[in-house]
Amino acid sequence: MIKGIFQKLLLKSGKNYQIDPRIPNKLFFQTLTKRGFMLVRGFFKTGKKVFVGKQTKILNSNNIIFGKSVTIDNHTIIDGYASEKIILGDCVKIGAFSNLNSTSHFSKYGIGLKMGNNSAIGDYTHFGAAGGIEIGNDVIMGSYISFHSENHNFSDTSKLIREQGVTSKGIKLGNNIWVGAKVTFLDGCVVGNNSVVAAGAVVNGVFPDNVVIGGIPAKVLKTIQ
Repeated sequence: MIKGIFQKLLLKSGKNYQIDPRIPNKLFFQTLTKRGFMLVRGFFKTGKKVFVGKQTKILNSNNIIFGKSVTIDNHTIIDGYASEKIILGDCVKIGAFSNLNSTSHFSKYGIGLKMGNNSAIGDYTHFGAAGGIEIGNDVIMGSYISFHSENHNFSDTSKLIREQGVTSKGIKLGNNIWVGAKVTFLDGCVVGNNSVVAAGAVVNGVFPDNVVIGGIPAKVLKTIQ
């Protein structure tokens, strides 16, 4: 019975995969109980139906648009102090021990993050979102991903680098992308739709749709046909 309830909840949230019949009822019960506590915690923190883990901080939640069934896991910090609305689409998940940093310095009010429907990212993610990060729909990402949407200026040798300010172009990921673990996205990079980013890649550049990219720096490894 509990498996049937769980399956209905999945379908209601837009996930249509079939549950493995070998999974014991105890795991379903533990998961539903955990999700219940997360929902209550999320309501107290945001006033909305958001699943929020333990020791998670959500700053300036009034500037965040939450879709349906958003999950923000344990020990995560979400910085909502951004010049644009933070958008977390339906069924977005941000893994545990992650950090969304929208405004890193008082000299510049950051742009923030937009993350599309059914997109999820693993534990220990760093979103350096001052220059803006846009992630499309159906993007699945591993753990230890980092986004760095700013570059330090350094051309003036008469000044310290830390005194020369920053430039930012932003980071954009399209729809239907698989990102492996420990990928680094640098400012100005664009990844096209229906693509794969190999684990450990350092992405700095503009890449078309339907490709596999990887390496340091990342390059096109193959076309997906």
